[in-house]
Amino acid sequence: MIPRYTHPEMGRIWSDQRKYETWLQVELAAVDAMARAGIVPQEAADDIRARAAFDIDRIEEIELVTQHDVIAFTTAVAERVGPSARWLHFGLTSSDVIDTAQALQMRDACDLLLEGLDGLMQAVRFRADEHRRTPMIGRTHGVHAEPMTFGLKLALWYAELARDVARVERAREAVAVGKLSGAVGTFAHLPPSVEADVCRTLSLQPAPVASQVIQRDRHSELLSALAITGSSLEKFALEIRGLQKTEIGEVEEPFAKGQKGSSAMPHKRNPIGCEQVVGLARLLRANAGAAFENNALWHERDISHSSVERVIRAARVDIQLEVLPLPDISYGGKAERVQRVGHRLPLWIEYRWFQSDKHAGTHETLPPYGPVEAGPHDFRSIFKYPVKYLVDVLQLLVEIEGALDLGRRKHPSDVGIDQEERLEVARLMEGAHRVALHPIVGLLP
Repeated sequence: MIPRYTHPEMGRIWSDQRKYETWLQVELAAVDAMARAGIVPQEAADDIRARAAFDIDRIEEIELVTQHDVIAFTTAVAERVGPSARWLHFGLTSSDVIDTAQALQMRDACDLLLEGLDGLMQAVRFRADEHRRTPMIGRTHGVHAEPMTFGLKLALWYAELARDVARVERAREAVAVGKLSGAVGTFAHLPPSVEADVCRTLSLQPAPVASQVIQRDRHSELLSALAITGSSLEKFALEIRGLQKTEIGEVEEPFAKGQKGSSAMPHKRNPIGCEQVVGLARLLRANAGAAFENNALWHERDISHSSVERVIRAARVDIQLEVLPLPDISYGGKAERVQRVGHRLPLWIEYRWFQSDKHAGTHETLPPYGPVEAGPHDFRSIFKYPVKYLVDVLQLLVEIEGALDLGRRKHPSDVGIDQEERLEVARLMEGAHRVALHPIVGLLP
């Protein structure tokens, strides 16, 4: 990830420093386990643990010659350890170290991500409760539909985030496995008990079976969970962007003091945070596709997956954490702006005619006093309505707003419009036939 989109804590997890630290962590756990099993002298194990260290510049210098990162690493560590280093990396293959260490990084990254998701869920829940009685117009196909509440919209986000968390938790469990089964997974040099001992020390599960590598379907599962979570965040961000449009103006992401929207248009307040979320979510999906490609390797292993993972393993989770702070719903230091979220509610009148039980819930034809030449969204059509009819409509709107008094609600989980209120609104609309209110509201105070 480029620094612009790198979360500081996630960046540390996937830094070269942390990578080599986890490699050394696995090497030392293996030496200790082999010492307990009587394979490595205890004195040598103690000496290795006391002296083992590395310098990244030295590792990179050696790698220029060896063209092999693990050999460069063990050589650099051996230079610090001395004679006891003959027991370092004993019985191991490179992927025993790399894959087990990468499991530690992925587990830590998942923990950080889950912490961020928990904070996001609490923010969404806070806002959902805050706005559970804030009326707004619902939209389908981008067109006004029926009344709802802003809290209901956020409650839907909260429920989806709970599913995202469950997916990430399952994926965390899937990737938190280690292996020390050797070059083709046969335990030719070390017994399974050493692998179990190392994994227990590192709080990992031993892979039930492995080739030279831990199977990449596990990684694909994590990348899939991240991509799905990213698509959820993209959906939320897209909704905020849509509601921030000038012609809607119901919700707006924060605009910091001193922030600028355009070098040419000083009035601009652009939803750049949400737009970045949408863009980064695309990268998550692309990275998930790359992870799927890594699942198929030749025989017991090739390294066609290695170059891909060097690029996506840090980016895949870092992108996810970067998109978490959806700007419009964060709280605790980041103000959210929900403005005029219910101001379009009076626009809503069902295009239904409730003259009798027979007609209830059915769509009827236009009344004779509807717009004749201009369409319902044409501002000129307001002049086609008789004045008395306009007065009747305004009175009707007042009554409908009274019917939608959400302050009467008692149950804290009730964030929608219940059936009783729907029927009350339907009663008030009786005889309204069809009303093209868009041009009217433009002239209302």
